[in-house]
Amino acid sequence: MLKQSLLEEISARISEVMAASPARDVEKNLKASLAGLLGRLDLVTREEFDVQAQVLAQTREQLRVLEERLARLEGGGT
Repeated sequence: MLKQSLLEEISARISEVMAASPARDVEKNLKASLAGLLGRLDLVTREEFDVQAQVLAQTREQLRVLEERLARLEGGGT
């Protein structure tokens, strides 16, 4: 029990030191810079990507149906 308490206290103190250290500021600045960079890129969300993938799948199916229909019409007219 004493060991656990000592470990918790050490962990808490390390967290305090890290929160007050320049490393925390560097981390914040890096995250802000990265967020700014990613914000300028032309990216889509996963949800938008999934919607477009579904639209593409439907379009491919429609194209397949139309190609089959055209093949039947061309075959029947000859």
